[in-house]
Amino acid sequence: MDASPQSEPPNEYSSDAPPAVAVDGLEKQYGSGDDAVRAVDGVSFEVDPGTAVGLLGPNGAGKTTTIKSLLALIVPTAGTVRIDGVDVHDRPGDAYERMGAMLEGARNVYWRLTVRENVRFFSALAGNEPNEREARHDELLAQFGLADEADTPVRELSRGQKQKVSLACTMARDADVVFLDEPTLGLDVESSLELRRELRSLVEDDGVTVLLSSHDMDVIEAVCDRVVIMNEGRVVADDTVDDLLNLFNAQVYEVTVAESLGDDVREQLRSAFGVESFDARADGTRFRVHVTGDEFYEVVETLRSAELSVRSFDTVEPDLEEVFLRVTERSDEADASGDDADAPPVSRGVSR
Repeated sequence: MDASPQSEPPNEYSSDAPPAVAVDGLEKQYGSGDDAVRAVDGVSFEVDPGTAVGLLGPNGAGKTTTIKSLLALIVPTAGTVRIDGVDVHDRPGDAYERMGAMLEGARNVYWRLTVRENVRFFSALAGNEPNEREARHDELLAQFGLADEADTPVRELSRGQKQKVSLACTMARDADVVFLDEPTLGLDVESSLELRRELRSLVEDDGVTVLLSSHDMDVIEAVCDRVVIMNEGRVVADDTVDDLLNLFNAQVYEVTVAESLGDDVREQLRSAFGVESFDARADGTRFRVHVTGDEFYEVVETLRSAELSVRSFDTVEPDLEEVFLRVTERSDEADASGDDADAPPVSRGVSR
């Protein structure tokens, strides 16, 4: 997995500048009465200019509704959204001049137009004079491997190429804030790696603000400075990538024992420590266990009492996918028990 970015993006902004993205008390409810569904429930967060933030959540978490509210494609039930200090619902025209977006799916561009015509069109929508931006357009086409298809109608391209066209058109707006929903969908490995580098360059070199939603944790970890995790319509974690990884550091162990595990021991490990699967091997059994504090010693005692021989007890360094699963599982457990329903999200030193 690519390492998460360590360097701080250049700060070319005044400390008095408003956040690039400011979401305050966002709610969206569909229906009314007993049939009402609250897709977004009091979401608040801010994104500083010139940073990249990942927006994560399982299916149904409310992240797509949140993104569409940020883009004024959905009118929220309550709350406000501001881009560079501009309320997107009161002044959508002014807000659109400051942002670009690529939503999941292939219908982000016009299939009857050629690749170059699409890039020129979306650049013009942002107020640019296309004829004065030819060099930039050629640069984008080369960057995404589309130079040879510049005069080809988009409908004749592969799914991955259409995705690249969508990205090129988003970048052609030269916006201050860019929203990307599953930007690597349909891209091959080489193109995905190149996109990660380009996105980090936009943030670090050009000061562009990126809000990125993706199920590809490698992309999130490689590109983003910070992660906001949603579950059940609420923010359940908001922190830097490094701090979220450190939050669960040394709490995951891979255990290998020399014997096969009986059903009673497996059930004990499942119920007491949440072990989900056991890998039966010729030389014994391997499993992963999540522990905190003295639970480590409780696992050891459980194995000793069952007269099992421990071959290894290795610390597993967590990756962002592991953290995401742990945070959402903890949120689900809290909802099920009714405990800490109003507890603040995980946060360890995030600015603003």
